[in-house]
Amino acid sequence: MNSYLFRNVSVLGAAPTDLLIRDGVVAEAGAGLSAPDALVVEADGLVALPGLVDLHTHLREPGREDAETVETGSRSAALGGYTAVCAMANTSPVADTAGVVEQVWRLGREAGLVDVQPIGAVTVGLAGERLAELGAMADSAARVRIFSDDGHCVADPRLMRRALEYVKAFDGIIAQHAEEPRLTEGAQMHEGEVSTRLGLTGWPAVAEEAIIARDVLLAEHVGSRLHVCHVSTAGSVEVLRQAKARGVRVTAEVTPHHLLLTDVRAETYDPVFKVNPPLRTATDIAALRAALVDGVIDIVATDHAPHTVEDKECEWVYARPGMLGLETALSIALDVLGPEWDLIAERMSRAPARIAGLTEHGHDPAPGAPANLVLVDPAVRRVIEPAEMASRSRNTPYARMTLPGRIVATFLRGEATVLDGKAVK
Repeated sequence: MNSYLFRNVSVLGAAPTDLLIRDGVVAEAGAGLSAPDALVVEADGLVALPGLVDLHTHLREPGREDAETVETGSRSAALGGYTAVCAMANTSPVADTAGVVEQVWRLGREAGLVDVQPIGAVTVGLAGERLAELGAMADSAARVRIFSDDGHCVADPRLMRRALEYVKAFDGIIAQHAEEPRLTEGAQMHEGEVSTRLGLTGWPAVAEEAIIARDVLLAEHVGSRLHVCHVSTAGSVEVLRQAKARGVRVTAEVTPHHLLLTDVRAETYDPVFKVNPPLRTATDIAALRAALVDGVIDIVATDHAPHTVEDKECEWVYARPGMLGLETALSIALDVLGPEWDLIAERMSRAPARIAGLTEHGHDPAPGAPANLVLVDPAVRRVIEPAEMASRSRNTPYARMTLPGRIVATFLRGEATVLDGKAVK
């Protein structure tokens, strides 16, 4: 195992110091460190953060390896500064058994670029009719603790209650895709002035807010843990604010694209901007940003959703919803929040690691901490080029946009996965 000495690095924006990584941990921190056996990284101007953790990634394998694999998605994650990702269950076959979640977990270990933690399905085949093998997945080698039918809402309130009750036994979490399906039939974009003008069927904000309101009441009644995926409306923020004030065990995430892009993007009819939940309004964005700062929304999660060219370069109504996110998330957080490094570390590393129970992750770079960390150059402004991404897909909504920040290096348990902005393997 290599040792590394970072010279003059700023830990979370503090005064420059030296960091020595040895045997998978941060061994020393201080000025003028010496380690003849270590590889020296001149880190003047760079900021060290705990390795990022994504609670919402689609790796597509098994079944849609034409769009992404665990290996290519892991490489994208490492290039984005991530050391751990939670892989959603909507694969083919669905990750609703111990066998499938163990397959994903082992593929992640073989790739060795990030820790891949599978998320299990709540219901068999994501069909919303009967519970999946929650206990077997929890007891498997993958030790699943988060369950989600993401892409589909667990719409049946009785089934949702039973799921919350079941996972309470092992302190598990149900992560809900909040969408009342009867209110979104045929929906193509956010319901509002733009959808009316474009003649596209609208996806109303209340379809999200109604499910969140129902589920926080169920979680409160059961005393179980609920996580709300990709919150997108100002109304949802208020429901969550009230629930947290009452002590409900609920956490929530927001995606980078819902912090930056509005429904006006649909005016181009470019399907790269089609996503579920849809891009909302500037008012919603303002509420989401404020909630992220004050903690009503706990984390930023990418909802990295790779799609093939055939699924995106077509008419809007036929296009699959979803956007790439892993390689651009930190830049967007930096653009939205500014160089608030402690806040970024909390929302993109510490908090998601705590929620997911990933105890090796989310530790600030300090002596004794696992050496899962990322070095960022905040002075660089980079143009996003889809062809340069490591993902097998190219459906980034940020193509040719200029965003702040560049990932210089990523380390997983003291081993470099990215150096000088390039994947090591």
